[in-house]
Amino acid sequence: MVKWKFSVEQGDKCQSTIVAEVTVVPGWEINALFLPKGSFGIATNFDVLPSKEFKLVGKQTEPKPILHHDEESDEDLAYHIGTVKFRQKIEVLSDKDFKVKIKYGYQTCKVNSYCLAPFESTASVTVKGCKTADGKLGLEVVGEENTASANNSKQPDNNNEIDQSKNKKGASIQKESKPANENELEKKSMLEVFLISFGSGLLALITPCMFPMIPMTVSFFTKRSKDRKTGIKNAFLYGLSIILIYVVLGTVVTAVTKDSQAINNISSNPYLNLFFFALLVVFAISFLGAFEIRLPAKWVNSADAKADKGGVVGIFFMALVLALVSFSCTGPFVGNLLVVAVEKGGIAPIIGMIGFSSAIALPFALFALFPSWLNSLPQSGGWLNTVKVVLGLLELAFAFKFLSNADFTWQAHILEREVFIAIWIGIFLVLSLYLFGFFRFPHDDAIEKVSVGRGIFGIFTLSFVFYMLPGLWGAPLKLINAFPPPQYYSESPRGLLGESTKPEGEQTFIEGMELGPQGLNVFHDFDLALAHSKKVGKPLFVDFTGYTCVNCRKMEESVWGEPGVIEHLTKDVVIVSLHTDDRKKLPKNEQVKVELVPGKFKTLRTYGDKWGYMEIKEFNVSAQPYYIMYDENGKPMHNVGAATYDTHKDPSEFKKWLENGLDSYKK
Repeated sequence: MVKWKFSVEQGDKCQSTIVAEVTVVPGWEINALFLPKGSFGIATNFDVLPSKEFKLVGKQTEPKPILHHDEESDEDLAYHIGTVKFRQKIEVLSDKDFKVKIKYGYQTCKVNSYCLAPFESTASVTVKGCKTADGKLGLEVVGEENTASANNSKQPDNNNEIDQSKNKKGASIQKESKPANENELEKKSMLEVFLISFGSGLLALITPCMFPMIPMTVSFFTKRSKDRKTGIKNAFLYGLSIILIYVVLGTVVTAVTKDSQAINNISSNPYLNLFFFALLVVFAISFLGAFEIRLPAKWVNSADAKADKGGVVGIFFMALVLALVSFSCTGPFVGNLLVVAVEKGGIAPIIGMIGFSSAIALPFALFALFPSWLNSLPQSGGWLNTVKVVLGLLELAFAFKFLSNADFTWQAHILEREVFIAIWIGIFLVLSLYLFGFFRFPHDDAIEKVSVGRGIFGIFTLSFVFYMLPGLWGAPLKLINAFPPPQYYSESPRGLLGESTKPEGEQTFIEGMELGPQGLNVFHDFDLALAHSKKVGKPLFVDFTGYTCVNCRKMEESVWGEPGVIEHLTKDVVIVSLHTDDRKKLPKNEQVKVELVPGKFKTLRTYGDKWGYMEIKEFNVSAQPYYIMYDENGKPMHNVGAATYDTHKDPSEFKKWLENGLDSYKK
């Protein structure tokens, strides 16, 4: 779409000009370097990076751009088409040849239509030094071409595929609605993955497969090494080998799921959710003692044979033996973590495996440094199997979240809210009775008395059971609102007495509306909702959501119903919830092929496809929840921006955003 070519024009008195010749294909445009005041577009940047070999002279220059006022967005635009040259003068301070580095970026837009994602890159040109005393510059023009394709099917710098497009209004909305520091949010998300994985690794250490191996392995290294220094070195190599093995696994998973569509399928595909449900149930039953999950003995024997070799290779294969032998205990942890990490996307699987394996490797390093600590370790015994059983019951409870996802996506109404809560009550009641010693599982030892720790944990578990009981009659259960189906997906959507989720104030119910979160009447069709919004003179509140979206449930249960928010949602807006994972088929006449980006097409077959494409095309995002206000003309209110879970999970912030939209609508 866009081709950049850089060169140097010779000047007088040690001055020269860096030139960027930009060629845009017909039918497309790029924004100007300097945009009109109040414009929401992304300006093209052409920055010559400072260096001691030269100094900048003045600012960048560009030909007069095309100026246009967009009536729909009430925005002044400035852009270029065809071929255009940007210039930056410099004064040469060096008598030797040198490189000038250039950083440039732009956004390509189809004329009077959508825009592609912004693109950034770097380039360089070679400049001859200023060698003559009288200031005359013997400068040879040396150009280096850097071509960047903005068709977004592949970007040269990062080779990431982009399946997003947007219109100009959408670009401004996205700019307004992004978190103040998106990188910080991403880092926070990765930190959460690391901490959860690290905690899981610590739990895995106190399972029967792992815990007894700590003193045995450290003792082995200590005896095998000639001196303490060598023993410590070997133990650290052993720990690093453990980390490497699991990181390789995380890298493989990251490579397989690098496509964003694969990540979306993990959370929304009902068949994959059923697979994960079955997988976790198998792991849970294994933890409870019905059987052990073992990898082929041939793998273990082969690795064990190579572990007899000395040096780094032998240590690595000893770590591999540990990973293979302990798989019956660590496998469920690793499987759970990878599922969660894949849903996060990006390098989360790698971060997860670093966290998990670091916790596994930590005791081997610490006990190698301080061997006397081994004496303080508790003795192996029946308590290890108790830990395993507790983890098995917890895993069984969480497995039903995946079964619920599949049921909710299909709208089968089999595992509705009351059924889900009843199952959890049963599982946690069994857990509390087990902790109090009322019964045993196959590999448990007989207990004469309940320990203090076991008793305290049992009390908390039983209290949790009592907390969940009112949920059978419509209580919100805010502590676990991300797990069970929402209240409106139940046998008694308004509770046993019909009042549990009914908001205060009168609501008009018309054809096309359905019961939604917090008992609100919502549309699920954009056109019907927009028509009603215009009819009643209220802004349209668009909720891009998903049946399997955990953060969507958190927002609906913990934010929508809060004082000051529920009143606005009840009286002041028309709500349309668009599920991007809705599997219901579109009518044949609406199953059309659309162009996501130039040259890349997709056929919209389901309502989820339709709403997902709408979100990507309009706002260049595919995350849920994503909230947008539309004005009386059916256009996004770009001056208000969007609300997301990361930026508006505080009810007070969400209330401010709503009121800002309502004020803007009135004006």
